[in-house]
Amino acid sequence: MTASPLDLTEKLITEEVVIHTAGDLRVVKRPLGSPRDDEAIVDIAYGGICGSDLHYWQHGAAGASVLKAPMVLGHEVVGTVLAAAADGSGPAAGTPVAVHPAGDLGTDHAYPEGRPNLSRSATYLGSAARHPHTAGAFGTLASLPARMLRALPPGLSLRGAALAEPASVAWHAVERAGDVRGKRVLVIGSGPIGGLTIAVLKRFGAGEIIAVDLHEEALERARNLGATTTLVATGEEAVEAVQADLAMESSGSPHGLSAAIAATRPGGRVVMVGLLPNGKQPIPIATAIARELELVGSFRFTEEMSPVLEALADGSLAVGPLVTHVFPLGKTHEAFETARDPKVSGKVLIDFSAQE
Repeated sequence: MTASPLDLTEKLITEEVVIHTAGDLRVVKRPLGSPRDDEAIVDIAYGGICGSDLHYWQHGAAGASVLKAPMVLGHEVVGTVLAAAADGSGPAAGTPVAVHPAGDLGTDHAYPEGRPNLSRSATYLGSAARHPHTAGAFGTLASLPARMLRALPPGLSLRGAALAEPASVAWHAVERAGDVRGKRVLVIGSGPIGGLTIAVLKRFGAGEIIAVDLHEEALERARNLGATTTLVATGEEAVEAVQADLAMESSGSPHGLSAAIAATRPGGRVVMVGLLPNGKQPIPIATAIARELELVGSFRFTEEMSPVLEALADGSLAVGPLVTHVFPLGKTHEAFETARDPKVSGKVLIDFSAQE
């Protein structure tokens, strides 16, 4: 009798990107092991380096999530199902998929209906928020719950779907903003999430999109993604003079949020997409109060990945200009060094099918 792929799992070897402590990033080979009945084996094609991956590498922590043990990084991944889940759930073998990295909701079910992203005990791939940590999917092979897998629409390649996860974060943020059609929108921070937010705003029909960043290279990408005007962040008076209907704060800095508040007209809305550091922040709340601004949080996403994949497939969401580098797995350290420098890179991908 011919063995099934699941019968061969003890012979499968994966190469994974593992963070041990701050600055100690390794590519490690190990046996894949047997998946649970509800897990599929995915042959990972591409992984996007996220800001949280960089924080774990540089600082040993991402916000309040502190490394206590070695952890596989990565939650922005796409690949092909090598072996379907034994329980029959999820896509069949051979299906190209994007991965929704939200996992077990844990014991906290006190989140608002339809918003499981707000569960305080939920897990997320490649996160040290809980201990034991939740391993990520930066590897040549990964065993993943079938419920995380989203089949790609016909005509959408794995390379074309590589930004589906961060684009879903941006899509969720724009939905949190409300109806943007015809509105004047300011985007503070034109890095990967800011750039994707610009692309989604264009897709949703924003009238004007004014992008702000410290680096001209990022502003050039912003223009290619749909920004109608760009401003250098050091020109504070010009930024404040925008007086947008809506501001999307994507820099994740107190200065960026302060600028967003100052540059939003009375009665406007500020969506906080970038994740600020823990603790108290010096923010001009008095201005927000006097202008009756709505300050709206945006955290990860829920089911936005499905419409994102459809929009990537039909071309209405164009994100290609954001990807500046693709490195083979054998050059992972160079990939991380490149991704840390916003003057050099936008979104950096690791190609797990290539070694050199």
